[in-house]
Amino acid sequence: MGGELGARRAVVGAVAVSTASVLPVFLTGALAVQISGELGFDPAGLGLVVALYFGASAVASLPVGWLVERFGPTATSRIAVVGAATLMLAVGFGARSYGLLVALLLCSCWCNVMGQLSSNLTLARFVPERRLGLSFGFKQSSVPAATLLSGLAVPAIALTLGWRWAYVMGAGLALLALPLTPRSREPYVRTKVDPADRATGALAVIGAGAGLGAAAAGALGVFLVASAVDQGVDPGLAGLVLTMGSVVGLVLRLLHGWLADRRTGGHIAVVAASMALGAIGLGLLAVPGPVPLVLGTVLAFGLGWAWPGLLQFAVVRLNPAAPAAATSVVQVGVYAGAFLGPVVFGFLATHSGFGAAWAVGAGTMVVAAAAMILGRRMLVAHRVSREARLAAAVS
Repeated sequence: MGGELGARRAVVGAVAVSTASVLPVFLTGALAVQISGELGFDPAGLGLVVALYFGASAVASLPVGWLVERFGPTATSRIAVVGAATLMLAVGFGARSYGLLVALLLCSCWCNVMGQLSSNLTLARFVPERRLGLSFGFKQSSVPAATLLSGLAVPAIALTLGWRWAYVMGAGLALLALPLTPRSREPYVRTKVDPADRATGALAVIGAGAGLGAAAAGALGVFLVASAVDQGVDPGLAGLVLTMGSVVGLVLRLLHGWLADRRTGGHIAVVAASMALGAIGLGLLAVPGPVPLVLGTVLAFGLGWAWPGLLQFAVVRLNPAAPAAATSVVQVGVYAGAFLGPVVFGFLATHSGFGAAWAVGAGTMVVAAAAMILGRRMLVAHRVSREARLAAAVS
């Protein structure tokens, strides 16, 4: 695969695979009101199922990253898509209790991990460096795209045909990604990497910051509809507000990527600034009323949840020889944060109200921005040390 056509196909395929693999969990969040009415669980129960999903994803991230590097993006992308579609069908037809819903979603978590990491490897292998930032913006638009589809599913399917048919249709949409998975005439060969070149410590700190950010902002796709309904907003309208936020988040992720291709560096600093400003949006969601709801949704999605593509791009640029393995280190933190976030948010929402939960999320986002700054300083120090070591070896 090569040239402009190959690069464009790689981007489209990465977006399709990423969206398909993450769809099950966000569909569950958007349909929570309808599902809980049948299966009987509260916001804490919703938080628990999403937390367990991402907790299992954190455990799977490093070994799945190794598998993606070992077998390449084509095979792993296809496995992720088929797995996600199969599990959505299983939820639609087989989730007859809360326990079964949890079990089936846990079975689907590896599909998301594999889909995200195989898409990272696809972009790193097939997209020119001058357009890599925008390509990651497109790829990370999969999360707001999945949230958008989930939000639309509330008024279009769940309130008419029932929530189970939303999963069935989601499975059909996922399978449409299969023809878009990457292709190459040349056999895949894994690149060998010197362990000394990996800034593992800095990546771990950045992963912790990303985890805190994901813990705070990840509640948007999972709890925004339930929070709005709790404030008296009609469920259909709440789904449309979620859809609006998803569109804003999608556009801002693309803008982040476009601007990244026009900068020579400083990408992680931009991530930190985006998190700090996004905390304002999360704080507004704690204020009752339709105006704070809309403004908070726009700011939280547009700033507090628009940085993942830029962060993935920065990590891949720092580790071009092993992009899936490097991003899997950061993803451990992201999934761990996504594991703790719903538990804490669901607990606070149940016992203290959604307002308190959003306020805590805003504070968490500020701490995440500080961790990003620290991780960036560690990366600079690692780069200086590596350059000095190479200079000494040459002399």
